[in-house]
Amino acid sequence: MRILFVTSTRIGDAVLSTGLLDHLARAHPGARFTVACGRVAEGVFLRMPGLERLIALEKRPWSLHWLDLWRQVAATRWDLVVDLRGSALAWTLLARRRAVMRGGRRPGHRLLHLAATLGVEPAPRPVAWWNEADAARAAALLPGGPWLLLGPTANWRTKMWPAERFIASAQALTEGGGAVAGARIAILGGPGAGEREMALPVLAALPEAVDLVGRLSLPEAAAALSRAALFLGNDSGLMHLAAAAGTPTLGLFGPTPASEYAPVGPRAQAVLAKGPPGATPMVRLGVDQVLRAARALLSREVA
Repeated sequence: MRILFVTSTRIGDAVLSTGLLDHLARAHPGARFTVACGRVAEGVFLRMPGLERLIALEKRPWSLHWLDLWRQVAATRWDLVVDLRGSALAWTLLARRRAVMRGGRRPGHRLLHLAATLGVEPAPRPVAWWNEADAARAAALLPGGPWLLLGPTANWRTKMWPAERFIASAQALTEGGGAVAGARIAILGGPGAGEREMALPVLAALPEAVDLVGRLSLPEAAAALSRAALFLGNDSGLMHLAAAAGTPTLGLFGPTPASEYAPVGPRAQAVLAKGPPGATPMVRLGVDQVLRAARALLSREVA
């Protein structure tokens, strides 16, 4: 069986779509998958079992990237085409079955919208994939434990919790009596000068922390996150990857809707700034509120 799976250009949405891919792989053992996604998100799928081909799309003017993709997949007769981008692509290909996600904003978590594309209930949780080499690199960078991993960056600066509150929370969480007392700290972020600039205040204030900003591929980041006792981070792709890796995850939300994008995992939850959901500045989220949420999360039974 050959399956074409067209998913997001962004890391967070790509991670959320992994649950549906995992469901398909379990439902169709031996199926061969071609995954098309954005360049920045390709590492999400790089270690996926059953992956035959990974196509990284580069956005082009006048939507010419869709023509580029069509040229690469039109010669194949597909058993199933899943298009989570809501394009017309699926209807131009030879396919026994097509499933196209409806576009536009609507109520409910993004995971439910993804699952509805194939009529899957309950919505399958996201998963993270890494191999032994990724795990070995993560273990070398983060030996022993416990570890508190911080994700102080985001794709929009308005989604970033103030650096001084990340610093105060990390110190309170790891000191005696904290939710992860005695844990060492590591700081994660993506590649590029912009990510480093965003993380720099936290890095400077926590000189003993392990600096992993821009140092890891996405499979290595997933392996590193799986070693954490707790991940604390802004609404970002790293937050979704942490939850998918099974890490206890606190996602910090203010101006974006947790009702749509809260982290999903066996022990994951959103902490919301006090104010109208999805329309509140991050400064309305207090350190004490985050510390209480961390204690509650880590005392919860694994779901």
